[in-house]
Amino acid sequence: MSGLPALFWTFFRVGLLGFGGGYAMLPFIFQNVRQLGIMSEEEFSNLVALSQAMPGPIAVNAATYVGFYEAGLPGVAAAVLGLAMPSFCLVILAARLLNKFKESKGLQAVFLGIRPAVVGLVASAAALLARIALVGDLPALPAASPEAFAAYAAGLAGAVHVLPCLLFLATIFLVGKCKVSPIKVILLMGAVGALLA
Repeated sequence: MSGLPALFWTFFRVGLLGFGGGYAMLPFIFQNVRQLGIMSEEEFSNLVALSQAMPGPIAVNAATYVGFYEAGLPGVAAAVLGLAMPSFCLVILAARLLNKFKESKGLQAVFLGIRPAVVGLVASAAALLARIALVGDLPALPAASPEAFAAYAAGLAGAVHVLPCLLFLATIFLVGKCKVSPIKVILLMGAVGALLA
């Protein structure tokens, strides 16, 4: 399958099986986009940065970006429709069922299991993005010798992207400690990156 049907089917699966919201869906979107051979890890990292900087849900922004990247406006329509259709249908069904069974202990037990899984999915997305944005290609693990370990440590240190790591730490400080608006931080870090890169 290729072209518009492939885009629709890819994002239909993401919309149907991608639980936990936009960030939790990012690893799943990346796996599917990589299987189609649409974009590299670095291009996907750019997609995430742009999707975050734009208003709207990150998953819809990602579908829009991938659809346009692959097939222009028809690609956007195929990807976004594929992403939204399962959610639209399932939310209507879930709303009816939840209203009917809201006191069910079984349903509460299901939510007890889903909540930590969603946290894990979001953490997985954060780890994927951190690896792409902050660290380059990691060296292979060495044989058990002091010389090999020293070479490995040097290669590991060389793989770290210093400027992105500093911007990452500054972002945590500005948002977490100084309570600066995320939109202002995104604009500020984009300007700093443009000036220093």
